[in-house]
Amino acid sequence: MHLQRLLNFIGWPVIAGVIIALLALLLFPQLRDGAPAPTTSNQSNLGTGVVSYADAVNRAAPAVVNIYTEKRVVQRYQNLYNNPFFRQLYNNSNIPQQERMEKTLGSGVIVDSNGLILTNNHVINGADRIFVLLYDGRFTAAELVGIDKANDLAVLRIQLDKINAINLGNSDNIRVGDVVLAIGNPFGVGQSVSQGIVSATGRWNLGINSAENFIQTDAAINPGNSGGALIDAYGNLIGINTAMLDETGASFGISFAVPVDKAMNSLKQIVEFGGVRRGWLGIGVTETSAELVQKLGAVGLLVSEIEPDSPAAKAGFKVNDYITHIDNIPLIDKRSVNNSLFNIQPNAEVTFRVLRDGKSIEIKAVATFPPTKT
Repeated sequence: MHLQRLLNFIGWPVIAGVIIALLALLLFPQLRDGAPAPTTSNQSNLGTGVVSYADAVNRAAPAVVNIYTEKRVVQRYQNLYNNPFFRQLYNNSNIPQQERMEKTLGSGVIVDSNGLILTNNHVINGADRIFVLLYDGRFTAAELVGIDKANDLAVLRIQLDKINAINLGNSDNIRVGDVVLAIGNPFGVGQSVSQGIVSATGRWNLGINSAENFIQTDAAINPGNSGGALIDAYGNLIGINTAMLDETGASFGISFAVPVDKAMNSLKQIVEFGGVRRGWLGIGVTETSAELVQKLGAVGLLVSEIEPDSPAAKAGFKVNDYITHIDNIPLIDKRSVNNSLFNIQPNAEVTFRVLRDGKSIEIKAVATFPPTKT
């Protein structure tokens, strides 16, 4: 009797303890097999990692250079030139002059292991001497190979061994929202990197260059960044930084770059022909409104001007013609418009599909070299 009471007294606590232990294992599986409970810091890092573009920068940065130019500027002594007494004493041509060296800075990108560098024309325009500072600290003179004024591009060449050329990307594959990095020498402080996204593609009609097809980005591009690299998140070159939409000298999130495909096409022509050869049609076009696109049911270009005796005039173009196709390529967006219209070569026959008075007609024109301006 006493033994049964003793077993009853001991048994219930044991059973309760077993039940509690089983519930604890079910609610806290980390207690099984002696696994330690995760700490708060471990839990916060689960499924995450440090987001960094260091690898992309390390791939591209050695190919981005600083460019320094010197230009000899001659000017009259202003205090003499503006004084009526000295104007009478000297005629205008004999007023004493002073000479000074005007210096500018910018950036460039090595795109070829033989030392070819892409930069902006406005960085080196009128320079008497051009120098390049490489990522590894080497400093050398550069030769101007040629320019593409319409795209504000210039090609330089340096003569050095062991040159790091950047990896080329494909600017036709970029999308709005892609992460991009701008590498250059803003304000002369040294190589710097800014980060942003692609804000738009195929920007044109901005009045910056005569042949516009820009990548727009909100990555900060300041004075000195011109000619530098716009790269993707993997370190591939997708554009040459060219301009910012601001007149105060500071970047406010609207910057533009020439797509790498277009820049490399200019470089190849400059190296082969000494300049960029573009076909001339003598036709002026404007971008159309969304209302007109909806009304006509097609994206296109409205012919706004036709130069006399031009290939366009001889082919039969008329003002207000609406171009919808170039060489059977539909102008579905701004990128296709620019790639089709601005890449026409001299002596090439181009077929246009045009809407005129509600009817679709075909016009063929043969492009020529642009006329020489006198």
